[in-house]
Amino acid sequence: MKLKILQFPDPQLRTVADPVASVDDSIRKLVDDMLETMYAAPGIGLAATQVNVHKRVLVIDISEEQNEPWVFINPEIEIGEGELQAMQEGCLSIPDVYEDVSRVEQVSVRALDYHGEPFETEFSGLMAVCLQHEVDHINGRLFIDYLSQLKRSRIRKKVEKQQRQKAS
Repeated sequence: MKLKILQFPDPQLRTVADPVASVDDSIRKLVDDMLETMYAAPGIGLAATQVNVHKRVLVIDISEEQNEPWVFINPEIEIGEGELQAMQEGCLSIPDVYEDVSRVEQVSVRALDYHGEPFETEFSGLMAVCLQHEVDHINGRLFIDYLSQLKRSRIRKKVEKQQRQKAS
């Protein structure tokens, strides 16, 4: 089932998500619905917070064919070595806004998978950036929080104008 994606500046996007106590059918259904929503958007990552479910769940698929989904439940990331790399980021909750954000190029993550099994792995490049972006969501942060106050203000005005135009 396709879910509604919250749009900035909705205050629910600032909610810090709660850990998942156990991976059961309701969590797997949430993951399935999040994947359907992400692919339909279309996007490469989605956090449960963005669909107004405040659980530490996120999905990512950076493959061209959209057939290599990663599921992270209760992810814990460790920032890796290396310099900050600037990469243009966008967000399904802030449509049509793309800005350069500096993040580390390598991360390691511990999480539970779709079946509740623990795993640990490392990522670099786009996958590392995407993972940091989505973990920010479950911590109540948005990629625009890394920008200057002036840029954030401009983005807010642009988004509010777009929402007014859609409503009329």
